[in-house]
Amino acid sequence: MKKLRVLLCGSALLLSGCSTLSNVPWSAANPWNWFGSSLEVTEEGVGDLTAATPLEEDAINDALGDDYRVRSGMKTENGNIVRYFEALKDDRLALVVNGDTTVRRVEVLDKDITTDSDVGIGTPFTDLYDKAYGNCQSASALESKGVSCKAPGSEHIHYLFSGAWSGPDGLMPPDDVLKRWSVERIIWQR
Repeated sequence: MKKLRVLLCGSALLLSGCSTLSNVPWSAANPWNWFGSSLEVTEEGVGDLTAATPLEEDAINDALGDDYRVRSGMKTENGNIVRYFEALKDDRLALVVNGDTTVRRVEVLDKDITTDSDVGIGTPFTDLYDKAYGNCQSASALESKGVSCKAPGSEHIHYLFSGAWSGPDGLMPPDDVLKRWSVERIIWQR
């Protein structure tokens, strides 16, 4: 009789919880997600930050989750004042989010964030490219003295490489120098 009572209570609990159980994100039950999952850079964006995300602090906070603290700022770009957001993790700059009304560009500096092809901050140039020709160009003035390379097979992901080189500004280092460089930033741009 005791087993029947437990069985009836368990059945009632299961039946009453079916509608709420359908809204549970079951991927969170995977063991690799038990200790928090990090964001990932894909063709669509960075985690839930996509081209459809409004360039608003609340929307960016919601897309990034609790691991990051978001703050806004203003800067000049081509003579215009533009708004941007920075996401900090443990008081270190982790992401820079730019756009107009929606997110247009995300710069990733957080070592815990990788691309869906497992490229992260610190990945050596030689792990991705044999040579710069056809893949890379000198980075813009906004991106420092680095080299920007399109991610293999990607329309929206670029890697900003940096390293030691004593050559002139604006000139891209030769391949033998780039072989000692590594990814400084991952850039997603719509």
